[in-house]
Amino acid sequence: MRNSLYLLIIVIIFISCAKEKVVTPSLEITTSSLTYKAGDTVTFNFTGNPDNITFYSGEPGHNYAFRDRTTAENDLQINFKTWVQFGMIYKNLQLLVSNNYSGVADTTNVRAATWTDISDRAVFSTGQDNTPSGTISLKDFADPKNTAARIYVAFKYTDYKKTQGQNRWVVRTFEANNISADGVVSPVAVLSSGGWKAFDFKNPASVWTVTTAQLLMFGGDKNADDNEDWVITKGLDPFYIKPDAGVALKNISTVLPSYKYVYTKPGTYKVVFDASAVRYNGEKRITKELTLTITP
Repeated sequence: MRNSLYLLIIVIIFISCAKEKVVTPSLEITTSSLTYKAGDTVTFNFTGNPDNITFYSGEPGHNYAFRDRTTAENDLQINFKTWVQFGMIYKNLQLLVSNNYSGVADTTNVRAATWTDISDRAVFSTGQDNTPSGTISLKDFADPKNTAARIYVAFKYTDYKKTQGQNRWVVRTFEANNISADGVVSPVAVLSSGGWKAFDFKNPASVWTVTTAQLLMFGGDKNADDNEDWVITKGLDPFYIKPDAGVALKNISTVLPSYKYVYTKPGTYKVVFDASAVRYNGEKRITKELTLTITP
């Protein structure tokens, strides 16, 4: 009998808890002004104590409206560093771009694609190590009407048999970043994640060596045959953008009466505080917004 009573009490408690409603969080935000100078400290005062508060400043990368955004019309930019040694140093390393390469890893498909030589957009080493290329925009190769298309970047090495021997080229670093119109920087690839594939067209005795640290074309001595070799990135998505993120200010175990923040650049910012009450049987959210003007 006693066991049955305990069981009944447990069932009643369980049913009661299951029917418990998640309470809508309460939060009000006030500031001493809606206009501040760049560099001033803005104090946001809170009334209410929701379980969680996440802060979106309205700055690039922290815009509440873009929290689920994963595509945008960006400027795909690349940069790299090179080093050339040995032999008669000349411009025998080219920078090529394609937006219609199939991605199939064989020389037939590489030849079938349309490749544009953009070597004149970059600075290459003439003997100095770690020569920076400068920032190179590939925006003109992105097609807003075909957001599924990828951009491929290639380094093409050519050299020929000569008494001085052939050049040794090293690509030391490589970066690809998408820059959105609102200034969000989304990393696309670095040297170690470039997905490089090497392709040999002439002289299989001398080919690109690909590691996570560098791309190396050794060339050959004065007896080496004419050479042509490519190394190509994976397809780079020029429309990728990382979702904007908020800053978690508090959770259920903390109390936060206010929050201080400094805007360093003039502008108009839509500030959003995302407040939530989260329980095992559900959650409820509210947002509170302020528009701040930051003057010089």
